[in-house]
Amino acid sequence: MACNGVVSGLCINDSFGDDELRAVLSRLEDDKDKEVFGLVCKRWLHIQSTERKKLCARAGPHMLRKIAARFTRLHELDLCQSVSRSFYPGVTDSDLSVIAAAFSCLKILSLQNCKGITDNGMAAIGSSLSSLQSLDVSYCRKITDKGLSAVAEGCRDLRTLHLAGCRFVSDSLLKALSKNCHSLEELGLQGCTNITNSGLSVLVEGCRRIKHLDINKCSNIGDIGISSVSKACSLTLKTLKLLDCYKVSDESILSLASYCKNLETLVIGGCRNISDESVKSLAAACSNSLRKLRMDWCLNITDSSLDCIISRCKKLEVLDIGCCEEVTDAAFQQLGSEDFMLGMKILKVSNCPKITLDGIKKLLKSCESLEYLDVRSCPLITKAGCEEAGLEFPESCKINFTGSLADPEELL
Repeated sequence: MACNGVVSGLCINDSFGDDELRAVLSRLEDDKDKEVFGLVCKRWLHIQSTERKKLCARAGPHMLRKIAARFTRLHELDLCQSVSRSFYPGVTDSDLSVIAAAFSCLKILSLQNCKGITDNGMAAIGSSLSSLQSLDVSYCRKITDKGLSAVAEGCRDLRTLHLAGCRFVSDSLLKALSKNCHSLEELGLQGCTNITNSGLSVLVEGCRRIKHLDINKCSNIGDIGISSVSKACSLTLKTLKLLDCYKVSDESILSLASYCKNLETLVIGGCRNISDESVKSLAAACSNSLRKLRMDWCLNITDSSLDCIISRCKKLEVLDIGCCEEVTDAAFQQLGSEDFMLGMKILKVSNCPKITLDGIKKLLKSCESLEYLDVRSCPLITKAGCEEAGLEFPESCKINFTGSLADPEELL
């Protein structure tokens, strides 16, 4: 094909209409091929631009207007600020005014770490982007309930909202979401310490479709709030993150076991009031769904509940029992036989001083797909000891003996 779209004396541009050229573009699966499509001629570039749905950019108001004129059907815009450039505010309220006026089809907007944004910018988004379905303003620390409530009122089809690190968010926003955003499926509130049980209870009165809820480090959340969520979202809830919610106890976990049979991911690390009783109930209730369980620093957990998890939850892929000091090799007594296999990919047993090489040996016999094993600060498990015992780890498995390896993303 020549650069002017001519093949064997015939001009494609004379034979194909815009719809036909769009059909050709839609059949290109590789992003590089789609970019090359736009290099053929100005007409093809225009079609390629109008059909583009996603864009990641770093631009001010003037450039944003040019982008809007070219990419008229943009659905996803990523303007996140790099953490390494935290000194720079990134997107500002004036930029958001341009975005609100120009990108009428926008469904997904990512503004993470844009520290210059205030409630005025959020109000502009809420007043103009009624089709918005996903908003990430994590670590935009100047935003308050006022601006986000304007988004809730104007963007009623909102499905995903991430607010990690937005310290001024309170129950008032949860009330606005409950009233306006009944399709909400994913809500991230990590570190929003002003959220309370009352706010969660109000939230799920109107938002009963929540699938993923992150309230890590929301220190005012306790059993009343979690019980409200588990009852209201029993059919939909798949992910619940409660890291360092120290007011959460067995009552919360028993409520999840009673109502949320489809739970796939549970984070209860640092919830020190949780004991074997509730964890056993959860393992029984979610035996066919649970895939990721993080319960590091749950100091009351013993072999009894861990053995129950391993024996019942055959789909479990990620398990973190770091600093559960009462756990011993007895927790792995179900393992080692050829007819008992687990799909475990990631296991953290760091700071579990009673686990020995015998326990790891049983584990390896039943977990052929293991990809990451963390045994830091386990005095009875060393690299030299593993070699001397002839332990054979899966070829792709990374073993963290000293802290030299970063944790997989699945644990974060």
